[in-house]
Order: sequence, then C-alpha cells, then structure tokens
Amino acid sequence: MTIDNARRSALVGFGALAAGAAGLAAGPSRAATTERIIPPGARELSELMRRLRRAPRRRDFKTVPMILDRPDFWDDEALKETIAYRGTRKQVWDNTNLAGPWLNLMRNSINAQIFSFGHKDFLAVSATHGTAHLALFDQPMWDKYELATLAGANFRSNTLAIPERASTAFAQSEDPKSVFGADGDTIPALQERGVVFLACHNAIWEVTAKLIAAGNNPDHLSHEAVAAELTNHLIDGVVLTPGIAATIPELQQVGFHYAA
Repeated sequence: MTIDNARRSALVGFGALAAGAAGLAAGPSRAATTERIIPPGARELSELMRRLRRAPRRRDFKTVPMILDRPDFWDDEALKETIAYRGTRKQVWDNTNLAGPWLNLMRNSINAQIFSFGHKDFLAVSATHGTAHLALFDQPMWDKYELATLAGANFRSNTLAIPERASTAFAQSEDPKSVFGADGDTIPALQERGVVFLACHNAIWEVTAKLIAAGNNPDHLSHEAVAAELTNHLIDGVVLTPGIAATIPELQQVGFHYAA
C-alpha cells in the first residue's frame, strides 16, 4: 500500500482545500491559525487534531470493490482515532442533504457547547452521506463528472468546500463576519475549528452508479475505477469510512450523541 506522505502532514481537514489526490502540508502559519481557533486549554481536542494530522490517507486507488472488506480500503487509523476520542462531550451529525442547513447547525452547536456551556473539548463529527457527500469531492471531480447535475439548482460548483476567508482569531468569537458567524458555514472553516468530516464509501459507489447511468463517464472507466477516482479526490482532511450507516453505531457505542 502506498501512502501519500503529503496527506500525512496535512491537517485533517483543518485548513484549505486542495484539488486532486495530492495533499497540502500544513505549514507554520496554518498550525498557528489552528491553535487560535481551537479553544485555549482544549487539550483532548488538540491531541486528536495532532493524531489525525499524522494518520495516513490512502488516495492512490486504481479500483475499489463494492463492499470494503479490508482496512486498507478506508482511513482505518484516522477513523479509529476519531472513535477513540477521549473527550467526554462529542456529537455525531447524520448529514444527508447538501442543500440543508447542516453546516450551520454544526457551527451553532459548537458555539453553544464552547462558549455557553464551557465545554472546550467538544468534538463534532459529520457523518456525511446522501447528497451532502457531494461536498466532500474536490472541484476537479465536480467539473469532470458534472456533479452539479446531481447537486441541484443551488450548486453549480462546490461552494461549500471553498477555503474560508473570514477572520480566524479565537478572540473574535463575537464577530459575525468571523468563522464563528454565518461566514463560517463552510467545510474548511469548520475543519479549522476541529470538526471531523467522515466520508462514505457506499455513497461514493452509489454516486458512481448514477454518473455511469447518466453517461457522465468521459474516460469510459469501470464502476470500480470511477469509484476509485472519486475516492482519490476527497478534499483534504476527510476521513474515509467503509460506510456511514455502519459507522454511526460505532460512534454511538462509545458515547457520541446522535443528531440528525
């Protein structure tokens, strides 16, 4: 198995979006930014972020099967680190609707948990499938496979994965133009705050079936090969699972509170 070393050093999504299978390494400026956004004193959350930065992501697939039966087909180490999170406050969001308020709801939950209830180590996990999963593919895949045809009229491109440009200083938490306000309703902005986005192999397989049926397969690849290419183009930091519906109970078993 080949490991993309750049992805080993990339933030588990807590940073900018990169196109293609290659990941971007987190430089000193990004590391400093992340420390400002994560609450000071959030030791467990900071430790999880460190572990996820080091966990490998395999993004060199040529083909993938319909059912994943070996851990090297998904991000096993990163998923295990997420499941084993030591913080006592943790929530898993069952996100299925691309056009719904899913990013807004997670942001509001994080804000209230941290600033209202004082739970600095609160962890939010997005169990992403359904049409929401389209947001986890980079723009080159949206362009090549015309994913906008599956996304609906409100999404001509993957606007939810555009790197955040709002203020990132933790001290600016009352600024509505910061990542703590509505401007923070993007995947990169939430990743900067410690949200873990889980991807679903089953959703990838089903998206592939729809693309092939619609004739959106410019290279005339097999189902297994198209699914592999989409997997290789998950946005940086995403944690690939063998299936979200099966992963949610794993999280609930260790104390993650379910939210839909």
